[in-house]
Amino acid sequence: MEFQNPIDKDKVAENPGLLPYPHHVGGIVIKPEDNGKIKSRALTAMREQTNIQMNQIQKQVELLAQQANELKERIEISEKIYLADLSFEPLIGHTYHLYIKGETFKLLLIGPDDWGKLPSTLQYVGTVKMLADHTWDVLSK
Repeated sequence: MEFQNPIDKDKVAENPGLLPYPHHVGGIVIKPEDNGKIKSRALTAMREQTNIQMNQIQKQVELLAQQANELKERIEISEKIYLADLSFEPLIGHTYHLYIKGETFKLLLIGPDDWGKLPSTLQYVGTVKMLADHTWDVLSK
């Protein structure tokens, strides 16, 4: 006589360990993942990281714009100085004072505080320092 299993074949799994749910009372509860939550967390993390990187790039752009403006200012003041009346040869690393008299710029060794009284014909523009590349750094205006 052949053995006949009294349990219905439709109610028995061939590989119970591969079922997506526990197959006996002591089995671990298996909950399906909420794909919406997973995607939401991933999007939030991605946005946070990209915002941090965008802020860093924005700061770098602002710094570059500031440096470009400073360089433009150095070019403008250097052009004014090289068009000015010079009664001496300026030396690299030395500080000088730029004035305007009428429509002519003048580069002088005398600062605005060194005059007893600034001549009414001179208007102080700024104090400058000659850099090694022969451009001028504006120390004060």
